[in-house]
Amino acid sequence: MSRSLNIAIITDAWAPQTNGVVRTIGRTCDELVAAGHRPTVLAPPSFRSLPCPTYPEIRLALFPYLRLAARLDALRPDAIHIATEGPLGLAARRYCLKRRLPFTTAYHTRFPEYMAARFRLPLFLTYAWLRRFHRPAQAIMVATPSVEAELRALGFGRIKRWSRGVDTLLFRPRLQANVDPPLRDLPRPIHLYVGRLAVEKNIEAFLALDLPGSQVVIGDGPQGADLRARFPKAHFLGKKLGEDLARHYAAADVFVFPSLTDTFGLVVLEALACGVPVAAYPVAGPKDIIRDGVSGALDSDLAAAIARALRLPRAPCRAEAEKFSWSAATRQFLGNLALVPARLFG
Repeated sequence: MSRSLNIAIITDAWAPQTNGVVRTIGRTCDELVAAGHRPTVLAPPSFRSLPCPTYPEIRLALFPYLRLAARLDALRPDAIHIATEGPLGLAARRYCLKRRLPFTTAYHTRFPEYMAARFRLPLFLTYAWLRRFHRPAQAIMVATPSVEAELRALGFGRIKRWSRGVDTLLFRPRLQANVDPPLRDLPRPIHLYVGRLAVEKNIEAFLALDLPGSQVVIGDGPQGADLRARFPKAHFLGKKLGEDLARHYAAADVFVFPSLTDTFGLVVLEALACGVPVAAYPVAGPKDIIRDGVSGALDSDLAAAIARALRLPRAPCRAEAEKFSWSAATRQFLGNLALVPARLFG
């Protein structure tokens, strides 16, 4: 798009959370600004909120409709993108439908699987609700071909691709001798997990394995205390960011991604960019990023995937990560937006 756009992005996930949705929206906003556009993020910190049940680190906006509507009326955006299906997403959807404004949505998270893992809600109920939520959107943006195929099979339409990127300057191969303790001093091989410590991430499938060397976990979340108690031999290093995180990636011998529910997995790209092969299950997300036998190993037996990944050279991992860029992903995002005619704001 050649003209500068005023873009409203509504999300229930935002800082200080650290997750793929937050990083994707934040980096996309950076790219939009660099291209001359004017993104505005409307997120829980701007509204009255309360902690999410079972996950208090996440704040949920409390009755946000009137305040959100006033913000959008004042903003008069050229495009409205609803990133999540939480209270703010619902309020933005209501606002757009009431005013007959076009909007787009995104499918970042396998919400039905998360609800089933946490509250044992039947998948068919939550997928029916999701179809209703996304049906009025001019486009539903998804990150990978596998997720698109799954959603189409479940009755979703108007799906468009919005890929992801990785900062290859920050996340890069490094000499292991430059890595700070404690990672440098741990027995090899080092098996690394990075991400939220939450039940839907299936981390137990990794930590329960009897592996040589060391199992290292970076991140925090509601399952942290339970995992530390159950797996005392693992090394839990807490949350790490930026240069510190990148050094830890580069020091690992293999990155283990045990999730069965992620729609992409930015951490997979970050590990690959650091030259670290990835072991994962052959599910949507990993199988769209990892070239089995080249940049990692995909196997329904996670231990077998780890053993194969450890034998792979590191250079092809970096080469695979370099195929993904935030600038290309943001061009996709812009191309998917539905423009709001100025006359609809009166």
